[in-house]
Amino acid sequence: MTNISADHVLDAKGLACPMPIVKTRKEIENVEPGKVLLIEATDQGSKADLKAWAERSGHQYLGTVEEGDVLKHYVRKASEGESGEQPSFDNKVNNDDLKQKVNSDGVTVLDVRESAEYAFGHIPNAISIPFGELENRVSELSQDDEIYVVCRTGNRSDMAAQLLSEKGFSKVYNVVPGMSEWDGDVESK
Repeated sequence: MTNISADHVLDAKGLACPMPIVKTRKEIENVEPGKVLLIEATDQGSKADLKAWAERSGHQYLGTVEEGDVLKHYVRKASEGESGEQPSFDNKVNNDDLKQKVNSDGVTVLDVRESAEYAFGHIPNAISIPFGELENRVSELSQDDEIYVVCRTGNRSDMAAQLLSEKGFSKVYNVVPGMSEWDGDVESK
């Protein structure tokens, strides 16, 4: 592959979700419109997260190159008028609200973390569809159900809730803060 040049480099190696996105959001402010930001990360989930964030914020996701354990993500900052980062999803519930609903009929808990995160601990009966796969697997969910979307901190679930809403799901809730502070039942597999 041709050597890809970048105008700015952000070191997000060793950071787990949501930190690569948080740091990218801050760093992109220091990049001139039309210039390329290289985000170096080791979190496998950053592939889907950065691509989705770039698309939703109006920046251009150019691609990812893997070099050993390092993922090199390239994002071109939008020019004036191109950027359009969407506000966070309006329908939010907290962990306690979800605990009261989790065993109710017509309720689906959708866990959008990576499969490895899910395997090490998830809400019983939660459906695992990693965020990066959600658009292609949306048909696995029922639009009749109330869908409570969880991730580790509420960032990926926010983007997932927005996506489901755009796909016609009307009873969607982003669970904040999510699994990072979940003190309800958890199972592993």
